[in-house]
Amino acid sequence: MAEPSYEELKAKLAELEKQGAGRRTGSLEFRVGEKGGVSVYGLGRFPVTLYYEQWVRLLETAPQLREFLESNKASGKLKLKDK
Repeated sequence: MAEPSYEELKAKLAELEKQGAGRRTGSLEFRVGEKGGVSVYGLGRFPVTLYYEQWVRLLETAPQLREFLESNKASGKLKLKDK
């Protein structure tokens, strides 16, 4: 079996990068797992998984969470991503 040439490897790498680039669109994806947990993909390296009741509780406190984040952002305690 012959080894692939440099050009063939370069073309294959470009193709794989193109496929991988389409996956990171910045959009969030939701999935329900076997055990009933709802996972959110797209926030970071790993999904965030909570059960229904936990998501409802978290969503009910959204205004308080936003206020907490803003107050800690102003104090400089949060790690913010540079854009």
